[in-house]
Amino acid sequence: MENEQVILSLAAMAQTTRLDVFRLLVAAEPDGLPAGEIARHLEVPHNTMSSHLGILSRAGLVRSERFSRSIVYRADLEALRAVIAFLLKDCCGGRAEICAPLLAELSPCCPPKVTTDA
Repeated sequence: MENEQVILSLAAMAQTTRLDVFRLLVAAEPDGLPAGEIARHLEVPHNTMSSHLGILSRAGLVRSERFSRSIVYRADLEALRAVIAFLLKDCCGGRAEICAPLLAELSPCCPPKVTTDA
């Protein structure tokens, strides 16, 4: 990932409504949400929401798909992963012990289930 793309992604989320939209879409994964439902949930006028969704889309943080008359938006979790990985790439100058608390915070809220074969 290039500096410019990271800056564009961070700038897109550096606004309260857009950050709320992104967090809402992450919570709605994998189904996503129609634009109108996002606007209603966040109590934002539809035309304003359209602008916010456009900025997040251009930053590569959300994807959209048309279903008949509705457009469903989804968070691009791979883009989020790439931004976070970019920021952590040179974690504390190679001193992993400094980053250990941060990495612990990033551990999944829902770790994958471990299956055992009998």
